[in-house]
Amino acid sequence: GPRPRQIEFARLNLSYAVMSKRKLLELVQTGVVSGWDDPQMPTLSGMRRRGFTPEAIRKFCEKIGVSKNDSLIDMALLENCVRDNLNERALRVMAVLRPLRVIIDNYPEGRAEEFDCPYHPKNAEMGSRKVPFSRELFIEQDDFMEVPPKKFFRLAPGREVRLRYGYFIRCAGVVKDPATGEIREVHCTYDPETRSGFAPDGRKVDATIHWVSAAHALPAEVRLYDRLFSVPDALSEEGDFTAYLNPRSREVLKSGRLEPSLASAAQGDRFQFERLGYFCLDSRDSSKDAPVFNRTATLRDT
Repeated sequence: GPRPRQIEFARLNLSYAVMSKRKLLELVQTGVVSGWDDPQMPTLSGMRRRGFTPEAIRKFCEKIGVSKNDSLIDMALLENCVRDNLNERALRVMAVLRPLRVIIDNYPEGRAEEFDCPYHPKNAEMGSRKVPFSRELFIEQDDFMEVPPKKFFRLAPGREVRLRYGYFIRCAGVVKDPATGEIREVHCTYDPETRSGFAPDGRKVDATIHWVSAAHALPAEVRLYDRLFSVPDALSEEGDFTAYLNPRSREVLKSGRLEPSLASAAQGDRFQFERLGYFCLDSRDSSKDAPVFNRTATLRDT
C-alpha cells in the first residue's frame, strides 16, 4: 500500500525571545514574568494582551513562510507587521506619560473650551471627538528644556510652539522647587488668534506638541514593554539564558494623564497615543476607576 509521508519543518525562532516551552515555563515559575499571558511573553495570550492583532500575526506568518532549516527570524519583522496594521485601524488620541504642568497665564481662569479632533488624519469615517482645553495643561517632560541644545525644537524659554489641534503658546518662565531645583511648572502665554493652528500673520513654529487639560485628564497607569532579552539569541550565549534578560523590558509609569475620551475605552480597543506609540487597555489589571494601558509598539523601529 501507499507509504505515509512524513514532512518535518523547522521551529520558528524569534530574535530577542525564547520559544522553548520549557524555558518559558521557567520564566513563569521563577516569577520573571507574571504568567503565560504576560505581555512580554511570545505566547498568543501574551501577544493578545499586549495588543497585537490577529491580522498582524497572520501577515507575519505569511511573510516568513515555512522552512525546513532552523533560522532566527528578526523580531523587528513581527513588530513592523503590528505597526502597519495598527497604523490603519488605531484611533489617534492624546496622552501624556510623564506629565509637566503648563500654566497659560493669559487664559481666563475657570474657562474651558473644546476642540473637535479627528480620530484618524487619513480616514474621516473614523469620526472625531471633543477634547477639552483649559488654563492648566500637562505636556511631556521631554517636550520642554530650560537650556535647549542646538537641535531641540520643542518648548523652551522665549520659544513658541503649537499645541496639537490648538493654539500657539510661548514660554515665559519656569517655577522651580526651591529644595531640589526641579521644574514644577512652566508658565506660558497663548495667542488667541491661532486657534485654527495657524497664525494670521503667517509666522511659523518649529514644533507641534501634544497635551491634555489638567482638570479634565484621566489618570492611568501605563506600561512600556520592550524586548524580553538584550541579545538576539540568548540560548546560544554562554551560561544561563536568564542572564541575558533585558532589565528594561517593562517600565511602569504611574502618573499617566489621558484625554477624557479614553474613559470609555473597552477591552480590545487599540489607540495611537500621538507621538508616543500604540497602546491598548490591559485585559487583566485594568479597572473602570484605575485604567492600565500597555504599549503594543513604538511608532518607529527604535
